[in-house]
Amino acid sequence: MDRAIRITAGSVSAEARLNDSKTAGAIWEALPIEAKGQTWGDEIYFDIGLTAPAEKPREVVDVGDLAYWPPGTAFCIFFGPTPVSRDGECRPASPVNVVGKVVGDARVFTKVRAGTRVTIERR
Repeated sequence: MDRAIRITAGSVSAEARLNDSKTAGAIWEALPIEAKGQTWGDEIYFDIGLTAPAEKPREVVDVGDLAYWPPGTAFCIFFGPTPVSRDGECRPASPVNVVGKVVGDARVFTKVRAGTRVTIERR
């Protein structure tokens, strides 16, 4: 199943794909989602009102990974180091479920500031 999505944050927009995990499926069913984004280093995150358990949680992710953070019921977009990263890695505050990947350069999100409205919708 192709789960193509578009993420729009202010004037920034990127295509992405959700993977075949259970968490990604729950997010897909909840779309469209709109929320006020927060930033933490080179990460944008926002509560999506969805509760999902840990599913193959990862402590370090790749640039462009999309994830669900169980403690904050939040969707996360990683595009560079966070305040707890070491040696340029992308490290969440605590383990996350990777649910997808940005298609292309995720660093376009560096222009997004805290408080920006973020929309995730099916493509």
